[in-house]
Amino acid sequence: MYLSPLLFIALPLAAAFFTVLLGVRLRVLGYILASVSAITLLLASLYASYFVQHLPSHIFIYKVGGWMPPLGITLVFDALSTIMLVVVNLISLMAGLYSLRYIERYTDSWKFYSLFLLMIAGLNGVIISGDLFNLYVFLEVASLSAYALVAFGTEAQDLEASFKYAVMGALASLLILLGIAFLYSYVSTLNMAEIAFVLSGKPQGLLVYFVIMLFLAGFGLKAAMVPFHAWLPDAHPSAPAPISAMLSGVVIKTLGVYVLARIIFNVFGMSQKALLVLMVLGTLSMVVGALMAITQRDIKRMLAYSSISQMGYILFALGIGTPLAVIGALFHLINHAVAKSLLFFNSGAVEYSTHTRDMDSLGGLNKRMPVTAATSFIGSLSIAGLPPLAGFWSKLLIIIAAVQAGHLAMALVAVIVSIITLVYYLKFQNQTFFGALRGTLDKVKEAPLSMNIAAVILALICVGAGLLLVPSMRPILERAADVLMLGSGYKDVVMGGVR
Repeated sequence: MYLSPLLFIALPLAAAFFTVLLGVRLRVLGYILASVSAITLLLASLYASYFVQHLPSHIFIYKVGGWMPPLGITLVFDALSTIMLVVVNLISLMAGLYSLRYIERYTDSWKFYSLFLLMIAGLNGVIISGDLFNLYVFLEVASLSAYALVAFGTEAQDLEASFKYAVMGALASLLILLGIAFLYSYVSTLNMAEIAFVLSGKPQGLLVYFVIMLFLAGFGLKAAMVPFHAWLPDAHPSAPAPISAMLSGVVIKTLGVYVLARIIFNVFGMSQKALLVLMVLGTLSMVVGALMAITQRDIKRMLAYSSISQMGYILFALGIGTPLAVIGALFHLINHAVAKSLLFFNSGAVEYSTHTRDMDSLGGLNKRMPVTAATSFIGSLSIAGLPPLAGFWSKLLIIIAAVQAGHLAMALVAVIVSIITLVYYLKFQNQTFFGALRGTLDKVKEAPLSMNIAAVILALICVGAGLLLVPSMRPILERAADVLMLGSGYKDVVMGGVR
């Protein structure tokens, strides 16, 4: 059965349009359209993954309007892009479900859902774009929506965080646009497969290395890797909980790590200097994020710094550049998306019920919020990398790959950071959910059902991915890793599919 990639862009854009058009009169319309769109897109992404896995070349090229590249626009389904679509649309569906009751505390919910749908359209567009121009356009659609959603609470700190995020995001976009412009001046095309084809026949001089550095800085800002992380600890805590989950769960991965991996591996052909930079910055992010997280008292700020640290694991593994390391990076990307989204849902539930995120003011909530406490415990252990949860297996793959590649010191750093991660998550569990119940929390009740359902589903995925899905996910992850390991040879697969 044929599935058009345009669905992943057109459906959320259309839903956003009708939400803006009719949402003022029909307040529930935004939630209905967001939910229907998210369910449809998740099912479509699962089918796209199945469809691609059973194609002989494991790739599907869609030529918009029938125009051939480089003049026409191409949208690409392959093993990597379809996995990313599944992750983005799964977390989007859970965030939409979670927001049913959570968003009641805000006014003009239709504005929230219209921006939410635009962000989904932008993320999906970035994932399947086959050329740098449209990738940049969709990146801006997702980014602008994220800036507005961070400020949705309209408190002074929300506006300040959104402004900082917007300024840093604009700087990142400028660096990326400059990189695209310089690259176009050198290769005279924006189609990524065509760029790889032209570069394979030209010497990679100083201009190419300068462009790589621009992309590393620009997409590094989007990925919040150290030292480009300053915006994230303010933006993520200030956003509504479902948006914090989207930002840490999928936005920084899609707009940052995914695109950076695509460009470095498949466009520039696994430049060893770029991979070394990724490995060093990834290690730095692991350490700095963990050390900052352990000092935090605000739950969401702790989770934000934890995201920086866990993104470091992914970047470090990509920088190693071996097949096992890339598989570990992709598996950790999936695990972190699920577990960190779950933990932001939990933090939102705690704030919803207690009106605080200060761990020093909490304690004993497992007596009043058992579902939130149980799911938070699972998410914390998965992020910390305890067996048999999913996060353990992805971290184990990364550490084994580092040892096999001879990076023993960095492998040891990864182990130590994992121990530090366990320490601050156990501190979070102890101060928030265990111990004596404070008198001020006597009347606290469990979060609403829709918020709990979203958390339980993600907790079950954390457990299931570790206990049940590892063997079945292996061929899918291997094919996705193969896409990156093809290097610039990916151009031959794409060009062959276009013809």
